[in-house]
Amino acid sequence: MKPDIQKLPKPLLRHTGRALVDYNMIQDGDRLLLGVSGGKDSLSLLHILRHFQRHAPIHFDLAALTVDPLVEGFEPKLLKPYMKELGIPYFFREQAIMEEAQKNMEGDSFCAYCSRMKRGIMYTTARNENYNVLVLAQHLDDLAESFLMSAFHTGQLKTMKANYTIDAGDLRVIRPLVYVRERQLASFAAQADLPVVPDSCPACFSAPTQRVVMKQLLATQEKTNKHLFKSLLHAMRPLIKGELEPSLTSKASTAHAETL
Repeated sequence: MKPDIQKLPKPLLRHTGRALVDYNMIQDGDRLLLGVSGGKDSLSLLHILRHFQRHAPIHFDLAALTVDPLVEGFEPKLLKPYMKELGIPYFFREQAIMEEAQKNMEGDSFCAYCSRMKRGIMYTTARNENYNVLVLAQHLDDLAESFLMSAFHTGQLKTMKANYTIDAGDLRVIRPLVYVRERQLASFAAQADLPVVPDSCPACFSAPTQRVVMKQLLATQEKTNKHLFKSLLHAMRPLIKGELEPSLTSKASTAHAETL
């Protein structure tokens, strides 16, 4: 593996840089805490942000956080020596989320329960360590899948936002990869020999999920429509910006459905 990547692909930098500017994600003096699962997306984003940290006209701090849910077969501890080589401030949190889910989960999927628990740990760590921005590595494919899942299963126009302040008002959450395709990240991770941790969440991959179905649907459609994701991005922009609230779209959908 190469501890520090000196040259990143121009498309990755261009798409990420454009998103950072379009959604005003990083401001001078921000302290960023990047959630690193061990997957290709978050590890790639780590190096992209390190590049901008060196070359951007503003100053910002960058640290990484990994939450280990103590799931059998998932070994994120392998990231520790890599982060040490990079010289990145690194926080490693362990919590038996699967064990807790089996005791406390009611009418919910393990993935949803785990996501909420991880997010809570991230918020707590950011507050305790004085970081004001939590960085997540969802990309354009993730946003498109979420958009379709919401439309198909809840009747809402909804996807992940690029930059927002959480309800408590003390932290911002940003997603710098909203213009980046998953395949671009996979290609970079392989080329750079990043230390990707296999199966970031084996429990989630044990059975097909709604997200997997949407991923397959999008892949099929893209074969005959090469502009599919460009069109989806255009459609999702108001949602990514947070200009269109799900509650409003839900009411409109419900009203229309009643006339069918």
